[in-house]
Amino acid sequence: MKRWYGKLLGFFAGAALMRGNPLFGALVGLLIGHAFDIDWFKLRRDNPYATLGLTSDASDAEIDQAYRRLISQYHPDKLSGAATELRQQAEAKAREINSAYDRIKALRNK
Repeated sequence: MKRWYGKLLGFFAGAALMRGNPLFGALVGLLIGHAFDIDWFKLRRDNPYATLGLTSDASDAEIDQAYRRLISQYHPDKLSGAATELRQQAEAKAREINSAYDRIKALRNK
């Protein structure tokens, strides 16, 4: 689900802060809220542990086990006879899992 509350909060905050010209303030706030909603400021950071369903204090064995379980579940080769859209979703999820696993391994090897 896409975020929407940034626009709403920005609209009202802009209108309240620009007492001389509340319409201009509301429009500026709306634009800033929209930028927040589409993550233009890159405030959300992906958590590789959450992608694997783990916490940051998980052991290496737990990380490997979670990775193997998820990659076996979402591997695109298991869906070779499925619809194209389903295969594409599985490929995207497998890329996400692999990326998270690689990031965790890189963080732990530092």
